Amino acid sequence: MAIQLLNGLTYGALLLSTAVGLALMFGLRGVVNFAHGALYALGAYLGYSIAQQSNYWIALVLAPLVAAGIGAALDRFILRPLDGRPRITLVLLTFGLGLVLTDAFRWIWGSDQLLLNPPAALAGTVGLAGSTYPVYRLFIAATGLLTGLALILLLRRTSFGLRIRTASAAPDIAAIHGVNVSAVQTLVVALAVGLAGLAGVLAAPLFTVTPDMGATVLVESFIVIVVGGLASMPGAMVAALVIGMVTTSANAYLGSYATLAPYIVVAMILIIRPHGLAGERA
Repeated sequence: MAIQLLNGLTYGALLLSTAVGLALMFGLRGVVNFAHGALYALGAYLGYSIAQQSNYWIALVLAPLVAAGIGAALDRFILRPLDGRPRITLVLLTFGLGLVLTDAFRWIWGSDQLLLNPPAALAGTVGLAGSTYPVYRLFIAATGLLTGLALILLLRRTSFGLRIRTASAAPDIAAIHGVNVSAVQTLVVALAVGLAGLAGVLAAPLFTVTPDMGATVLVESFIVIVVGGLASMPGAMVAALVIGMVTTSANAYLGSYATLAPYIVVAMILIIRPHGLAGERA
């Protein structure tokens, strides 16, 4: 049981990085980003390619930074020209972008499964709960939790976090008070995509890297932000860990019915709290 909880914590840490990015983009840009799973896969492919030329540690730093740069370009040249359009326009745009990126992965890297080996320092196992457990999984869990903590501190304890929250809640008032709302929006999209890229690099040694690897993560990340409460960062963080635990436990004990478990959890939580864990009561 303890091993399953650790597996859930590991997967929840990956979901945390992708789901909070979705929450950030929806909260500040009003964008339901259906390309987020493909951007997660992009991080995995970038990490794999960079590691082949250097090492895992350099890939872990550079791949999210490159992904963040792509996110900034995405906001500046694709999302911003469509400001003021109906939200369905952005939904269709990001959905199509995800398909284009997936085909680009096949064209550049092929359809074969790729595996990025973890660094030697994280390749072993440790004794835990009467069994052995991979060190790399513990590293993923620790990195995900530290990322979540860093985001909370960024949003709650820094002037940039105050600008993000102000621009999200009242962009017109923020602009009157000298906040460059457009720049903040671009930085938030860059941060969101960078987090997806980080999750992709972390996942690459754990799963095989394939063009379609972002599909499942995308669906479960949307489940996370619905359970946590739309645009709620703390809610998304808690929900990511809950869904991670539920998913891994269901895979271990429910067999072919495991895929139903997250949706059952969504239904139960939304019956009790229609606005999600961090939302208002109905």
